[in-house]
Amino acid sequence: MVAGDGPRHARLAMAIRTAIRDGQLSDGAPLPPSRELAAELSCSRWVVTQAYEQLVAEGYLEAHAGAGTKVRSAMARPPARAQKTTHSAPVRYDLGPGLPDLSAFPRAGWARAWHKALTEAPHSDLGYAPAGGHPALREALADYLGRVRGATVAPDNVIVTTGVREGVSAMARLLAGQHDRIAVEDPGWARLRATIASSGLQPVSLPVDRHGARTDELDDGLHLAALTPAHHFPTGAVLSSQRRADALAWAERVDGLLLEDDYDAEFRYDRRPIGTLQGLAPNRVALFGSVSKTLAPAVRIGWIAAPPQWSTRLTQTVPEVGVLDQLALARFLRSGSYDRYLRQARRRYRVRRDLLVSAIARRLPQCRVSGVAAGLHLLVVLPEQSSAAMVTAVAAEAGVRVMDLAACRLVPAHDRPTLVLGYGNLPDRMVDSAVMALATAIRTAAPG
Repeated sequence: MVAGDGPRHARLAMAIRTAIRDGQLSDGAPLPPSRELAAELSCSRWVVTQAYEQLVAEGYLEAHAGAGTKVRSAMARPPARAQKTTHSAPVRYDLGPGLPDLSAFPRAGWARAWHKALTEAPHSDLGYAPAGGHPALREALADYLGRVRGATVAPDNVIVTTGVREGVSAMARLLAGQHDRIAVEDPGWARLRATIASSGLQPVSLPVDRHGARTDELDDGLHLAALTPAHHFPTGAVLSSQRRADALAWAERVDGLLLEDDYDAEFRYDRRPIGTLQGLAPNRVALFGSVSKTLAPAVRIGWIAAPPQWSTRLTQTVPEVGVLDQLALARFLRSGSYDRYLRQARRRYRVRRDLLVSAIARRLPQCRVSGVAAGLHLLVVLPEQSSAAMVTAVAAEAGVRVMDLAACRLVPAHDRPTLVLGYGNLPDRMVDSAVMALATAIRTAAPG
């Protein structure tokens, strides 16, 4: 195994990262399949898949269905001492999707919950975390998911993990022993697609329109599909009632399983949050969630509301979460602090969304906005002749972080050039200046 301190998967990721930076692994160089490398290093396959997923997320590797994992083109570097030091522009305006308002994290409330967890926990709770999660958190999550998200799950079927991607990875590794392909929304969350691919399943494109994923087109030759029914990323579409029925009918017909990512469904501004698909068919749907989009990614707690037939196996494959962190979240949920925080957050994000939409209307009248009813991001459709990739690059040079919708595509499409703008972590006072900076980038990137 790779020598050094720290978790094995982190040490392996560091070794591969260093080999790429030093030029020992060249552009496009294939990496061994996870099973082979795990056998060679005498470690579990999970160690290898976690290392690969981390490097895919960082941009060092790329994973393609049917083609394995390889060094991303133009990523290999000569030895560091031969490189000329370069510095990218610091991010002044964070309009990238994926983060909540980190400045609003409920530090005092979380500290109280954590302190009570520490001082009131019996000595027995200071050992290793129970498989699948501490019973107190599993019970609190089962109650919350049923009460707020309309899920149907017993505490024993709630599996605590470190996040949605880690939960999906654990599920995908189990499924890869029985299946080889999975339908994924296209466009969709690229990092989750990479997680699925590195776990041994081949992502298959499932188109999305204004009614959500085209579940009416699910192939009966498939048995797995990953969906975001309550709030599609990145378009913001809600899976229609007919498409929900189509998805569940397909799963029943093919004896299949749906993986439901419930990533930010609590933030809806035009009506009450849409309930989960899992609540309609708990034996056919595995529901994944976390506090990364509601509280902060640093908390590192997620969950799976698993079909009963998968619960026991999942408890043995998910990464552990610290017991005190679990007890703190359980107390935060049971005390009503989480509900109160979400109510405050919805009001805050609605105001910020309105500020952003208004600034875009003033500063970018040639652009069209969509996907504003929920979540922490929206879409900005650029003029036909624009290049979203060029705008993204020019904006980055000016310290403005945005996302090109094309980066979410599994299969390239001839869409209108479109940006995905997040507003979760952008202070209200900076919204107008951020849009002004983006408008400048759009003008600079304009052809001619």
